Amino acid sequence: MSHPAAEETFGHSELKRSITAKQLYFYVVGDVLGSGIYVLIGLVAAAVGGAFWIAFLAGVTVATVTGLAYAELVTKYPQAAGASLYVNKAFRSPILTFFITICMLSANMAAVGSLASGFVRYFAGVVGLPEDAIIPTLLIALVFVAVITLINLIGISESVVVNVIMTFIELSGLLIIMVIGLIALFTGIGDPSVLTRFSAEGSPVIAVLAGVSLAFFAMTGFENAANVAEETIDPSRAFPRALIGGMLTAGVVYVLVSLAAALAVPIDTLAGNTLLEVIRAGILPISVGVMLVVFGLIAMIAISNTALVTVVAQSRILYGMAREDVVPGVFAKVHPTRRSPYVALLFGAGVVGLLLAIGAVIQLTGSDLDIVDRLATITVVFLLFIYALVIVACLRLRGQDETPHTYRANTPLLVLGIVGNLAVLVYTVVDDPGSLLWVAGLLAVGLVLFLVQRYSGGRRTPAVAPTTDKEL
Repeated sequence: MSHPAAEETFGHSELKRSITAKQLYFYVVGDVLGSGIYVLIGLVAAAVGGAFWIAFLAGVTVATVTGLAYAELVTKYPQAAGASLYVNKAFRSPILTFFITICMLSANMAAVGSLASGFVRYFAGVVGLPEDAIIPTLLIALVFVAVITLINLIGISESVVVNVIMTFIELSGLLIIMVIGLIALFTGIGDPSVLTRFSAEGSPVIAVLAGVSLAFFAMTGFENAANVAEETIDPSRAFPRALIGGMLTAGVVYVLVSLAAALAVPIDTLAGNTLLEVIRAGILPISVGVMLVVFGLIAMIAISNTALVTVVAQSRILYGMAREDVVPGVFAKVHPTRRSPYVALLFGAGVVGLLLAIGAVIQLTGSDLDIVDRLATITVVFLLFIYALVIVACLRLRGQDETPHTYRANTPLLVLGIVGNLAVLVYTVVDDPGSLLWVAGLLAVGLVLFLVQRYSGGRRTPAVAPTTDKEL
């Protein structure tokens, strides 16, 4: 059924439609092909074994099906509010809309913490700092968060050129791993049979679920493409193709990197470590010392780029919520000269720093807590819930605000996507129930902000907060 409002949305826009389908494709690839695999590949290998590439493949599949729902919803509502907008339109529940927005904010904060810890691991590997040096690694992680925040406070303009350069730097590191894998395969160093081995105890299905709950972190970011739909030429045609094509491209790269890493080094060596172990294998005809520094720098650039974009997103969520009188108005303050939402940025940095500090304190008590694992798990818990609800919203909004050009995702696949997201979510929570305490803590921060605003004279009905990420 055609809807006049939907037709008007596509016909008129305050923003210039200048992004082509090809540019949007690279935008999606750049968003998805971030630093997740640099940070988590060792943890996924430890959870699954030599067949850990299957976990990345399964994660790609579930994420791509979720992407179908986003593709349909974006062609109906080409606006920047993403999941919050879709849930608001589907359920018309201010509380649920606020809850989803807080979940997305919390996911971003946990992701920055995980990325900061991943950065430290590469930094430590390059300079020779012991990983069990808890206080020094905490300080480095806090400095990393501070620098990323400072860059945003200054007012960084992430142009398309810079984004493309960063994407190619990230991809170059992954290509190095693929080349090493090919050399290992054709020189007989790598044993192809390792690719079918499961080192984890119990059922291979459970092992893969364990890996997917981590690998899914590497596939996030595709939802950010919704922010540029209103500036895309012919979005009803371009967006579904670019989104799904970009996700599949990133997924293929991830699977190939996983295969290469498994062939290049023993799984016991890779498990729990970074891709630097593949470089240390000395398979390339180049000095290992030189390659460790080069690859370490590439990885740190990749992680920094992803963290930078994520910090931009989390600050814009807080800024947008403040402008809608959902949280205290102080978060809507913008620096008079730099034009950056400095209160939101500083608050986000403070929460991330607190997460890292709590992790360090727990480790000092003798716990074997892996802060990268824990914060990545928290991110995935939030996002799996959000993605499942977005698919439900997509199905609920069928027949509304549609035009003849609206993209329609395959319904059985969407149902499969709901099942897939919830299955991984349930396993993740059951496998790591301690993560729920961290989840509750982050939700409590959002609840406090909401209550402060509600009882200090703000509006009581939360609206949808804009969540742009490629700003400043």
